[in-house]
Amino acid sequence: MDLALFSNDFAATWWISLQQFMQQGGQILWWLAGVVLISWLLVTERLLYLAFTYPKQKQQWLALWYARDDQTSWYAHAIRAGWLSEAHLALSQNLNVIKVLVAICPMMGLLGTVTGMISVFDVMANQGSSQPKLMASGISLATLPTMAGMVAALAGMFIHARLAKACKMREQKLEKLMRSQR
Repeated sequence: MDLALFSNDFAATWWISLQQFMQQGGQILWWLAGVVLISWLLVTERLLYLAFTYPKQKQQWLALWYARDDQTSWYAHAIRAGWLSEAHLALSQNLNVIKVLVAICPMMGLLGTVTGMISVFDVMANQGSSQPKLMASGISLATLPTMAGMVAALAGMFIHARLAKACKMREQKLEKLMRSQR
């Protein structure tokens, strides 16, 4: 019972902290969070594919290849090339989308910086530059999206590079297995 109460309190506290952070960063942070959410959903899909679906497909391709009587003719090589091409397409699916979404993150952060600085200049024009508290909220609005965009891009670049390498290694391993004779 105490654990459930603790987890509910933790979730409520976490949600309130997240809302405050997003409010400090402005509307751009919500858009950035959406981009990050989509990119991590695609990363999760790729990880699940690599862990569960691809091994089954690989075994099917290998079973079909090893079941062939003829593995040396031009026709057999064309079939193998077709299967390797299918494997390449299946393995690299969504990697370019993830890469684009990662590239968008720092740009959205910079957009947040620009909108935050506009609000700072707006406060300075309307209230004068003698009230630092009014300018502080605009500066926060300018710096938080930049930081969030950079953090999201760094994490995304790392995971994209790891995924691309894992896919390339699996593709090369499949090709090597299909080149060897039974």
